[in-house]
Amino acid sequence: MQEIYDNPRGLTRERQQSAHQRRERIDIWRRQRCRHEQNSWKNASNSKKQILSEIFSSIDLSMALCGLGSSPSLERIEIKRCFSGNFSKITSKSSISVKRWSFPVHCSSSEKKVVSSVDSKESVVSVEEESGHVMRFKMSDFKVLDRVSVGLAGRGDELVFEATVKDSSSSLYNTRVVLRRFTSAQAQRRGRRAIEVLKKLVRRRLLYHSYSMQVHGYVSSHTSSGRGSFTLVHGYHGSFSLRHWLQQADWLPTLEATLVLDEESVRKVGDDSVGGPAISRQLRLIRILMRDLLIGVNYLHSHGLAHTELRLENVHISPVDRHIKVGILGNAADFYEDGPSNNSVDNNIVRRQMMIAFDMRCVGFMMAKMVLRELMDPLIFMKFKSFFTKGNDPSCLREFLLQVLSRNSPSGNAGFQILDRNWGAGWNLLSLLLATKPSKRISCLDALRHPFLCGPRWRVVQSMDIIRWGLGSTAVRITEEYIYGLPQRDRLAHFIELLEMLNPHSKPRNWIEFLPGKWRLLYSTGRHIGLTLRQPPARVLVGDVHLTISRPTNLNTNLSLTSDIGFTVMMGQDWPHDKTGITGSLQVNSSFRLKAGRRLYLKEENTTEKLSLPQSNVRDILAQKLSGRNWRKAVPPFKEVPSSLPVAKLLSNDVDVTMNLGNPLNQNVDDARNVLLEVRTQIPPEMFDLSKFVCGTYVDSRLLVLRGVNGSALMFTRCCVNENCR
Repeated sequence: MQEIYDNPRGLTRERQQSAHQRRERIDIWRRQRCRHEQNSWKNASNSKKQILSEIFSSIDLSMALCGLGSSPSLERIEIKRCFSGNFSKITSKSSISVKRWSFPVHCSSSEKKVVSSVDSKESVVSVEEESGHVMRFKMSDFKVLDRVSVGLAGRGDELVFEATVKDSSSSLYNTRVVLRRFTSAQAQRRGRRAIEVLKKLVRRRLLYHSYSMQVHGYVSSHTSSGRGSFTLVHGYHGSFSLRHWLQQADWLPTLEATLVLDEESVRKVGDDSVGGPAISRQLRLIRILMRDLLIGVNYLHSHGLAHTELRLENVHISPVDRHIKVGILGNAADFYEDGPSNNSVDNNIVRRQMMIAFDMRCVGFMMAKMVLRELMDPLIFMKFKSFFTKGNDPSCLREFLLQVLSRNSPSGNAGFQILDRNWGAGWNLLSLLLATKPSKRISCLDALRHPFLCGPRWRVVQSMDIIRWGLGSTAVRITEEYIYGLPQRDRLAHFIELLEMLNPHSKPRNWIEFLPGKWRLLYSTGRHIGLTLRQPPARVLVGDVHLTISRPTNLNTNLSLTSDIGFTVMMGQDWPHDKTGITGSLQVNSSFRLKAGRRLYLKEENTTEKLSLPQSNVRDILAQKLSGRNWRKAVPPFKEVPSSLPVAKLLSNDVDVTMNLGNPLNQNVDDARNVLLEVRTQIPPEMFDLSKFVCGTYVDSRLLVLRGVNGSALMFTRCCVNENCR
């Protein structure tokens, strides 16, 4: 090193002085470094000194084989975190020292010796035990309790015990823990995997301990038969899993007391009040649980891990820190099989997307069970899962559950009321979590920003998709009230006009993608004629009216439309109270061809009094509404309502009508004619004569709006294609 400080030929005096100052700074740094090492060595325990002695002896041996002295070059050896004063961070990987010499000398024999001496199993275990992250216990360190909580039940290849640590020298003395013994080889791999995940996430221990069960260590022993046993020691977070909490009769006040819900805690989810009606309390609690769960899952995803086993049975609530624990992570999988530097980058990206999508689907199932507690029943949950396996769109999930859970009215179901709040934001989040395509599923961060999980005190910037969903949900809720007075009819017409202006799919090729399926008629802006104020020849009660759209071939834009109308003919005089009777059905078939078109809005100055339509008044009211303060943030600003909108034009062909009636009405032609006339009177004319449909003005995965030749709008909602899934 002396040649560095000599004066080479040609150096000026200034450069000599600069070299002299640099040498003084290096000497000061070396003296400080030596004092720091000496203090660290004095404070270290005997076991740590023994580890460092082994490392230094290996270094001295390797340097001796190379013909070098050890004393002048210890400062140039790179041993990761060896002299930082934190001896608990030494691992087997940091002990490979000969590979990083500053001298241009390579000693393969000494390099192998260092690796073999430091990377041995005994060194690794001792370092892990001393680090405090994972400790190796003995069964004699525990006092096994005489009972096991029901919420800790594991799989068939696991034995679960509750115990307390009786070793007075342990930092966990008198602490209640859970001993989870794995009996099969596959189960033991899960236990060791939980320890590996802990090592990977140990850098952010605070978040790990907040959102995962704390793994204290393990018990490993060998039996007389030669087979080893492995027991994982992890934290105890109450006697119930989240599933068992929700199955309690008094689950709501009990969970509120466990989470200690006060004004400070509810403010974390954007709320500013506690108590209130039961529906508000449940919604507030679900927001807290879902946000905590999503933060924990996002913590795993940000570290390249997928949980793969998210279920209510694996989730616990700690009464100490009031956080959700997402299990022991024994089945956590890495996003990258061979590390992120693998050559197959595309395969790693696809694997990462699929694993995240799988976790989000599990979160969606958990949310559905938390809100709709009827899904705790295995039979009902089996129907719920079959809805997705049979290819149904998650956006029509409400239509499906309305038939399964609330056949009479959704107002009596607490889960429906929670999901219907905030313009149906809960149904939107549920459909995004359970989307059929993995690429369409929402991420943890986007779910945390969703309006359903944000309280009223938080200002959420809603996307245009959320606005369309809210408009459609509100219109659907109004139609379910079955009170079609003038205010309700005006509101429905207003919402339909807004949906048409915000139609995201204006081209026929987009309509070809969304139109096929089964749609149920919700509302028509045309006339409504019932049975109350008339004396018809046949008392007919019209049931569900469906419109089935299919595509015979993928080569063109031809469509096949089938109108299916179910009704009941009530024969007795007590029909207002007795709705039983003879069932029948009416089917109308026709074929259509799609073509691009535009819908023109007629202005008052271009029309006479005879041709003036009520649409002009609706258009003026719509323009006045959109200029208000409430709609400025929701709808993109424009100076005036557009004079025309793009639509999908429907060109029809021949129409075929078929009616089926049961006995004895099918024996009399006059009775059948009266029934047909009454059905035609009550249903919209477009559903009987499909050729009167002229254009489609709005379509998405959930709602459809078609316009007739007289200007009336018919709104449909997508329903379950396969009726057997109910």
